[in-house]
Amino acid sequence: MSGVQTRQVGTDEGAQRLDRWLKRQFPQITQGLIEKACRKGDIRVDGGRVKASTRIEAGQSVRIPPLPEGAPAPAVVRSGISANDAEMIQQAVLWKDQHIIALNKPPGLPSQGGSGQGGHHVDGLSEALCFGYKERPMLVHRLDKDTSGVLLLARTARVARRLSEAFRARQTRKIYWALVAGVPTPAMGTIRYGLVKSGGRGAGEKMRCIHPGEVDQVEGAKRATTDYAVLERLAGRATWVALSPITGRTHQLRAHMAEIGHPIIGDGKYGGAAQENMGDGWGAGIGGEVSRKLHLHARSLRLEHPVTGAMLSLTAPLPEHMARTWSLFGWRDGDVPADPFEDA
Repeated sequence: MSGVQTRQVGTDEGAQRLDRWLKRQFPQITQGLIEKACRKGDIRVDGGRVKASTRIEAGQSVRIPPLPEGAPAPAVVRSGISANDAEMIQQAVLWKDQHIIALNKPPGLPSQGGSGQGGHHVDGLSEALCFGYKERPMLVHRLDKDTSGVLLLARTARVARRLSEAFRARQTRKIYWALVAGVPTPAMGTIRYGLVKSGGRGAGEKMRCIHPGEVDQVEGAKRATTDYAVLERLAGRATWVALSPITGRTHQLRAHMAEIGHPIIGDGKYGGAAQENMGDGWGAGIGGEVSRKLHLHARSLRLEHPVTGAMLSLTAPLPEHMARTWSLFGWRDGDVPADPFEDA
């Protein structure tokens, strides 16, 4: 149980019912608990007794009695999300406040729906992330299905617009960690190949790299820029790299690393499955105990909070298959800088 506490109603939280405000602050409490605490006088606003239906205003102080700590995943969600899926997506929450939810998206879970996926994607499971809000949170950017890591959702349309604008204006700092084949040279650099959809039967969403000098002559091609930095090496066989996408094109990091001859381990689409360097670049497989899953993780995201203006830094731990690889190679998170591009 928590202790007695007092919280102030925020500037954008006024003109709503007390019970709704409380449920947004404390998703674990029930309507019955709120009404009982109001009847007993345990919940007070500006020192006065209130009802669950009392409308609160910005700046008021709310006295909150000791509350139960945790909240089990709901067994029933309006959309029919299973209890297991609800628990899975709620356990992926890295951080949340009244405006933003940040997930550590698991690998293999799409950000949005597609053919044959039904509702098993972040957007389809977002009703399990309402935490007392009437509307489900909204995606403001995407990660590839097999890429894990920091993924942001906005809890209101206003915040969604502000975050989308920040991403479009490149006011966010995104850093990915990847395991790539071989060792990129130089140890720090910038990749500027443009990208265009490959087209053709079976190409799917695969992108093709275009030389920077030819982008303007290729229909549909878009300029793309990626910074990379070598963090650790496994002899000449594989490298732990940090990647910072300056632009946000489809499959940008995967296509760029493959184009310079260092595909991301586990990337069958762009790196092939070869385990040997035959003189034409490395394949995307290492073999042995290293997982064949894609080794690409959205490690951190830094941005200005769209409401408070404070700098927000979010960091996601590695998924299980990458953590096993890092352990196998003796690599540790604390041995590398959080942002190797900061002083570049």
